[in-house]
Amino acid sequence: MARPSRNDGEPASPPGEAAKKVRVARIGAAHGVRGEVKLWPFTEDPLAVADYGPLETEDGKRQIEIESVRSAKDHLVARIAGVDDRNAAELLRNIDLFVPRDRLPPIEDDDTYYYADLIGLAAVTPDGEAIGTVLALHNFGAGDVIEIQPASGGATLMLPFTEAIVPEVDVEGGRVVVVVPETIEADVPAERRSPPARGRQR
Repeated sequence: MARPSRNDGEPASPPGEAAKKVRVARIGAAHGVRGEVKLWPFTEDPLAVADYGPLETEDGKRQIEIESVRSAKDHLVARIAGVDDRNAAELLRNIDLFVPRDRLPPIEDDDTYYYADLIGLAAVTPDGEAIGTVLALHNFGAGDVIEIQPASGGATLMLPFTEAIVPEVDVEGGRVVVVVPETIEADVPAERRSPPARGRQR
């Protein structure tokens, strides 16, 4: 069974109770007239999203069972149990699907982690200066984005979650190293700005 990992684009849950869950998929628009939906998976193996058993909404009030999935151009097409027509399928649009964290396998690779593990980590420059705290990870369709709450307060920073911008993730150490792009450095106190990255650290 594949698992959500660094490279799967899985947006992390917010802090608190939701952090005990891992987001594995998002339901998109209805597909056809027989109740199928477009599905955007966040698992390392896209088709493995159907292997976790019943999934649930973020608040845990609703369980959703994926009966079948098949690959499409840049997404999956899924059939959801109990959804038999387009109208019912449309009601599921934009629902995020989660799996309880304790149902996922443990991580044995030091360079692999669940995005949920990053929430609350300190964001620092390569020199160790504080930038803020990781608030969330997102994917709006154009790649992963890390959201950081600046230590000084104010608007959050939304940065591409790439090795160039985030060259180091140290879950055990409780931090991520962030290279703030020059285009937004004006919004970050001078003492917290990052010098150019010197390559990915392990």
